[in-house]
Amino acid sequence: MQRWFRNLLPFSLLLFAGLPQGAAAAAPPANLQVLSHLPLGGAGGWDYLSFDAPHRHLFVSRGDRVLVIDVDANKQVGTIAGTAGVHGIALAPDLHRGFTSNGKSASVTVFDLDSLKTVATIAGTGQNPDAILYDGVSHHVLTFNGRGASASVIDPAKHAVIATIALPGKPEFAVADGAGHVYVNIEDKSELVQLDSLHDKVLNVWPLAPCESPSGLAIDTAHHRLFSVCDNRTMAITDATSGHQVATVAIGDGPDGVVFDAAEAMVYSSNGESGTITAVHEDDPDHFTVTATIPTQASARTLALDPKLHRLYLSAARLGVAKQANGRPTIEPDSFSILTVGRH
Repeated sequence: MQRWFRNLLPFSLLLFAGLPQGAAAAAPPANLQVLSHLPLGGAGGWDYLSFDAPHRHLFVSRGDRVLVIDVDANKQVGTIAGTAGVHGIALAPDLHRGFTSNGKSASVTVFDLDSLKTVATIAGTGQNPDAILYDGVSHHVLTFNGRGASASVIDPAKHAVIATIALPGKPEFAVADGAGHVYVNIEDKSELVQLDSLHDKVLNVWPLAPCESPSGLAIDTAHHRLFSVCDNRTMAITDATSGHQVATVAIGDGPDGVVFDAAEAMVYSSNGESGTITAVHEDDPDHFTVTATIPTQASARTLALDPKLHRLYLSAARLGVAKQANGRPTIEPDSFSILTVGRH
């Protein structure tokens, strides 16, 4: 991930659509808004967030560490240090373990979900491990390596990399279907790869056109639908069994994260350039309706879902007017915070 913004556009338009056309779910929820900002400050970049529902903990990547937030108390309760260039956090509740992908050190930090203490460091992933997930079927952890164009397969019992899967390009976010398949977006090829997680091999490579530069990926496992968010203000919806593109939906600028709330049949895309969330209702598995555009904050490009309260958590910081030498926007010091989006 670590995607930056070409045109920071002010955007504060809230749209509402009519009732859903299908009968797959009740009327989509409305009136989502930013409920709070939790100031955290500090230096460093940010990327993925992950939500631990049993512990009510939000894990926030933050440069060389992971911040742990108790969402019910709305405060930071821990830090997982030593995660240089951390991108993602994968959770394995059945193992009582969490795993971070450390992009700068090509390693994975293993920590205990109960105590939040580091228990191991696994070296030897591919270059720049970015996305990371735990597949509950194979009981393996997979890192998706940006510069390595590969996936590293880790046996968490051995604390070791046991296989490498070559990918056709630069991988972005990945999801598992709980039935032995893992899916990953290929950013530089605008493709979607289906992996066999039990045999550590590529099964299919599917085109995502007209999607350009796909990043965030979510899944509706009940209806076998994949949601890829793309740079050209597009969400591509794919049949996870056939690779057939079911639909495309217009979203905001600079998306980098997407989640699916199964209980409410809602898909949420976080659009960092627009400073919005696009809310999309799954009317039925083949029909989707944009129900709202929710103002958030420019730079809020990744998100995590609390399925109990149906709330969304986003990382963001205030962007300065000046540019860095590399053209990226400056960040106002100590402006980093977590946004909570939901209904009052």
